[in-house]
Amino acid sequence: MNHSIYGADRLTHLKIVVVALIGATLVAGVGIAARDTATMSGVATARHQELVPVIRAGQPMVVGDRDISTIR
Repeated sequence: MNHSIYGADRLTHLKIVVVALIGATLVAGVGIAARDTATMSGVATARHQELVPVIRAGQPMVVGDRDISTIR
């Protein structure tokens, strides 16, 4: 068995590439299977967003009693 990537032969490199491709395929498959399928399409999502009430910001207010300048 080759313990160095520099001294590895062609078959060892091929094994590494195959294992990496299988791993990437499994990760992508789990990611696709785990997605949320509750919404039908982007159009259905846009229709549902119209039913949500819009919350608008009010007047700014100061909370606190110290006169410390804030660096932003």
